[in-house]
Amino acid sequence: MHVPDGFINAPVSAVAGVVAAGAVAVSLRGARRELDERTAPLAGLVAAFIFAVQMLNFPVAAGTSGHLLGGALAAILVGPYTGVLCVSVVLLMQGILFADGGLTALGVNITIMAVVTTVVAYAVFRGLVKVLPRKRRSVTVSAFVAALVSVPAAAAAFTFVYAIGGTTDVPLGSVLTAMVGVHTLIGIGEAAITAATVGAVIAVRPDLVHGARGMTAPLKLRVNGELVDAPAAGPAPVPVAARSPRKLILAGLGTSLLLAGVVSFYASANPDGLEKVAADKGIDAKVEDHAAADSPLADYGVQGLTDARLSGGLAGVIGVGVTVVAGTGIFWAVRRRRAGEAEATSPSSVPENA
Repeated sequence: MHVPDGFINAPVSAVAGVVAAGAVAVSLRGARRELDERTAPLAGLVAAFIFAVQMLNFPVAAGTSGHLLGGALAAILVGPYTGVLCVSVVLLMQGILFADGGLTALGVNITIMAVVTTVVAYAVFRGLVKVLPRKRRSVTVSAFVAALVSVPAAAAAFTFVYAIGGTTDVPLGSVLTAMVGVHTLIGIGEAAITAATVGAVIAVRPDLVHGARGMTAPLKLRVNGELVDAPAAGPAPVPVAARSPRKLILAGLGTSLLLAGVVSFYASANPDGLEKVAADKGIDAKVEDHAAADSPLADYGVQGLTDARLSGGLAGVIGVGVTVVAGTGIFWAVRRRRAGEAEATSPSSVPENA
């Protein structure tokens, strides 16, 4: 659903850029409460994983394909504020390095693909986990539904933006119907990927899943025919190595590299939902060439390499590497700032004569 340059006029693109910048600023502040020394590197991995999976377009119907948006996945794994930042990092890397999604439309893409999907998905997710049984399976089910809803919500958001600032005169009712219809189908794929990924992480490290925190129901004992809370047991000592997310991060990074470097070659070549609707409805009549069209990695290929498999695979590996480095750097900086603020406000940092 990457919006290219030319779909939305300059004034609305500028307003969307302001909205996106504001959302990123709020998310940077909110992420300080979500990130710690274990989840900061995990957030960088989530961004890299989303980049990799977005290269895997899957066929939908009638010559259309779809790919993961990632807002729901990121929000559930690392929190909604950090989730907005994860998807924003991916969109920034794709726009600058791979000419995917217009540079003037970057604000539109961040608003729709990062903010709308994350906010809608996390709201649906939190609502479901409150009413479902307090079990890990409920997290996976809630993740599926939240991801499913977030994709057509993003499609509706695009239609709203296009109704205000679209550069062509097309019937908005038919655009809304087409966008929501095809992206509901794409949402099923998004939901399956999100639920499978969340379920896999919960199976090995439930403590690292933001959306699964506090999901363990208290142990009950029957006393004189009544159920009462069991006494809390003292925490068992856990080795530092057992608490380290290193193994999970290495496994996730290896999976991301495999998906981007090898599996992406077999992705569907059909246009994605937005491209298909744009071509059918005439939305793309004034599309503009990407400012980074001459990038050495444009269109997810390495310029100068004639072997398509090698070119695409190497571009994918480079993309994963750049995204994980950029994302981890940003999240560590956010984490360090939080730690610095906490240290500055701690009682021990206040002079005795103060």
